Amino acid sequence: MRYRTLGNTTTELSAIGLGCMSMNHAYGQPDDAESVATLEKAIELGINFWDTADVYANGKNEELVSKVLQPNRKKIFIATKFGFRADPSGKLSTFDGSPAYMKQAVEASLRRLNTDVIDLYYAHRIDPNVPVEEMVGAMADLVKEGKVRYLGLSEATAPTLRRAHAVHPISALQSEYSILTRDVENDVLPVCRELKISFVPFSPLSRGLMTNTLEMDKLGANDFRRALPRYQGEHAENNRQLSAAFADLAAAKGCSPAQLALAWVLAQGDFIIPIPGTKRRKYLIDNAGSVDVELSPADLQEIDAVVARYPNIGDRYNEANYKFLEKE
Repeated sequence: MRYRTLGNTTTELSAIGLGCMSMNHAYGQPDDAESVATLEKAIELGINFWDTADVYANGKNEELVSKVLQPNRKKIFIATKFGFRADPSGKLSTFDGSPAYMKQAVEASLRRLNTDVIDLYYAHRIDPNVPVEEMVGAMADLVKEGKVRYLGLSEATAPTLRRAHAVHPISALQSEYSILTRDVENDVLPVCRELKISFVPFSPLSRGLMTNTLEMDKLGANDFRRALPRYQGEHAENNRQLSAAFADLAAAKGCSPAQLALAWVLAQGDFIIPIPGTKRRKYLIDNAGSVDVELSPADLQEIDAVVARYPNIGDRYNEANYKFLEKE
């Protein structure tokens, strides 16, 4: 494994992290035994950057991760998030970035993770009803109390990131970023580069699309992707063709489609640390191999050319998901 430095710190994180959400939340049927084996394999591969959140499976994701985290605490840099409230079925209902709720949330996460300190604590979104300075100020108190080491934000705009960073150093910003989702390139990535903030892409494989293994018509009834435009109708057909063409490009390069997609993300800057999610060892091993894929400027141009041939990719979110995103 290769490593990249977290923000303006001396902490070294695996260049490929591990998103844990899909282990028991939003994607298909959980398999706890395989998930635990995947977490253990991550340690063996040197993947030390793990990402979860309190809302994933209503806290059960943190509890699952803790089974491997607790006995291997010094080997793992654990990130979790707060702010979303879910109903008993697990459906997101509201976002609460208030200091009062944060204080409750962090204690619950510490308990579920079975740890004394969270390495990286994110606000999962930006609350329009709470000034970001107030929220980050309260998060900074957690650092002073020794409950949290570093602070992060998720899906924040560039101006909000600047405001937050002025209150307390923001070490990481997490947002969706992949070959198919590039919104952050205009404003967010330049600010992260300027302020020495790590950018952490989630869904860097476009929720499985870029692996060319996703059978969209066979997604389970409860699979999160069934509600997203990118996996429906004409967009789904466009993306089937795109992923097949991309897989041909990967084969010519001598790597898997997932490795090529992750190598593309890694090539966008050494401050970028993607966290592809998986609950299977075979995919984890494949993802880890992406750090050895070198891309030339010509390779990057060829990837862009393939994507340009299939422009009807569809939105990454539906209206219900977009309502939780910060407005520009």
